[in-house]
Amino acid sequence: MAVTSDIVESWHHPRRVVQRHLSRERSEAFVFTFLFVFLLLSFVALWPGQARAAFEAKNQPLSPRLLAVALALLATVPLWYGLAALSHLMARVLGGQGDFYRARVALFWALVVISPGLLLQGLVAGMIGPGPQLLLVQIVISLAFLVLWLSMLREAERKP
Repeated sequence: MAVTSDIVESWHHPRRVVQRHLSRERSEAFVFTFLFVFLLLSFVALWPGQARAAFEAKNQPLSPRLLAVALALLATVPLWYGLAALSHLMARVLGGQGDFYRARVALFWALVVISPGLLLQGLVAGMIGPGPQLLLVQIVISLAFLVLWLSMLREAERKP
């Protein structure tokens, strides 16, 4: 299936889609691709807010801001791997029977699934700016991510 179709289906049946990804042949490169797609879409999502900030602060051009955002996103790669490992260890304490690979698939796929919401958040940040609208979008996206990720992690921690 196409990634876009999987994203849409994941909003309705997250456990089914993550199970489909887990049933593929194990490939760290494949899982890293999910993280890379998320980071790329996050960069695009942060662009409008940075453009707005550069416009409002006349003496700070957009290019250095975008470079800083890109480097900051790249610096988060170890944090995402660490969060996946921590989630597996927490699930193991609660009776999970998966492994670190399956936890990475669940987390990284949940990040990809939430990416359209991040793009919406970027548009709100760029067009409206800080305020209650942006806060509402951030809260809704955060809650959606948490629900999707926990659902996918639950599936990933079932006995393989």
